[in-house]
Amino acid sequence: MEYRQFGNSGISVARLGLGCMGMSDFYMPGDEADAIRTIHRALDMGVTFLDTADIYGVGKNEELVGKAIRVRRDEVFLATKFANLRSATGEFLGVSGKPEYVHQACDASLKRLGVEVIDLYYQHRVDPKTPIEDTVGAMAELVKAGKVRFLGLSEAGPATIRRAHATHPITALQTEYSLWSRDPEAEILSVTRELGIAFVPYSPLGRGFLTGRFKTPDDIEQGDWRRNSPRFQGENFQRNLALVSHIEALSASKGCKPSQLALAWLLAQGEDIFPIPGTKRIEYLEENLGALEVALTAEDLVEIDRVLPPDSATGLRYPEVTMRFVNG
Repeated sequence: MEYRQFGNSGISVARLGLGCMGMSDFYMPGDEADAIRTIHRALDMGVTFLDTADIYGVGKNEELVGKAIRVRRDEVFLATKFANLRSATGEFLGVSGKPEYVHQACDASLKRLGVEVIDLYYQHRVDPKTPIEDTVGAMAELVKAGKVRFLGLSEAGPATIRRAHATHPITALQTEYSLWSRDPEAEILSVTRELGIAFVPYSPLGRGFLTGRFKTPDDIEQGDWRRNSPRFQGENFQRNLALVSHIEALSASKGCKPSQLALAWLLAQGEDIFPIPGTKRIEYLEENLGALEVALTAEDLVEIDRVLPPDSATGLRYPEVTMRFVNG
């Protein structure tokens, strides 16, 4: 495992973390015991950075992660998120960054996780109805109270990042970034680097698409959220499949898996990049961590840019109604 200083925290964390969302929600849920074994295997292999959120499984994922780390808390840099609102049945109800909700959500997460302090607390989506200064001001109160160590934002735009950071230091920005989602390169990465903020790519494997495991839309199970994603539908799916063929060819030439090439490419974008590939299976965890052994040359990176340039993916990242809350 490789470790780097995480933004302005003064703490070193693993270059590759573990996203825990899929253990409880959105993709087909797995067995809790298998998920806990996967988390323990990640810790055994040197992964220190675990990522969850209060909406994953409507709190169930935080409970699972809390159970998994109960006797290993000191090995973990623990991140969770608030702001997305869901009903008990999972219906999306909107976004809240209201100061009173910030405190309420944090207390609920601490209880579910079974911890006294959250290492990194993100606003999951920016609330367009609440000034970011008010939200981050409330988050800063959590730091002062000792409930949270560091603050983060997710899917925030450049102006919001600057305003938030002026209110209280922001340690990390989590935003989708991968070989088929290169939007952060346009402006956001330059802002985070200017401000000394770590960048955490979520869905670094394109929700599994970049691994080559999906050859037709029918490979995605009924009930899997990916069936609702524009990039996994109709002509978009077929066009994006052509991109995966390039990844497969490049990875074969490097003697690695497509997933490993995709993660190695992200790691090569800078030492301030900390991807969090998600999985609920030990097999895929170990495969993902193998990306640390893949060395990409300058020529490799030029070739990847040639066959997979920015904006090469077809289709929106999320359904149109959800896209209103990204880059806020």
